[in-house]
Amino acid sequence: MMISIGDNAPQFTLSTNGGGQFSLADAAGKYLILYFYPKDDTPSCTKEAIRFSEESAALDAQNAMVVGVSRDTVKKHDKFIGKYDLRIPLISDEEGSLCEAFGTWVEKSMYGKTYMGIERATFLISPDGKVLHMWRKVKVPGHVEEVLAQLQSLKS
Repeated sequence: MMISIGDNAPQFTLSTNGGGQFSLADAAGKYLILYFYPKDDTPSCTKEAIRFSEESAALDAQNAMVVGVSRDTVKKHDKFIGKYDLRIPLISDEEGSLCEAFGTWVEKSMYGKTYMGIERATFLISPDGKVLHMWRKVKVPGHVEEVLAQLQSLKS
């Protein structure tokens, strides 16, 4: 199932770092930047998480919150956040249900081998739960700035 702009974002409640839980309803009244990434503590995923953390105040000023999603365990998320002093919550989607709902669990290939993995993708969800914008096959350099620019364009 592919998600499209204008669709209602899928409802979910999943575990986060620090033993918490996060559901779509927790973002009601705010813009939600839900970004999917392959794996904690790998070079591009680390850069992306650090950039979103660095811009958390700017995002907050736009009435937006950012939440990362991977299939790593809560324990791995806790280590990742501690190691890089991240300031964003990370959802553990161990079963892959949220990845499936957003269509980010895809066939990938590396060195001629195909395997299933998370496509790096970001979804901007409106305060009333609609998908406003999506970025597929994200390249990390400049991505957080693109997301901020998109948010700012909604305000003008």
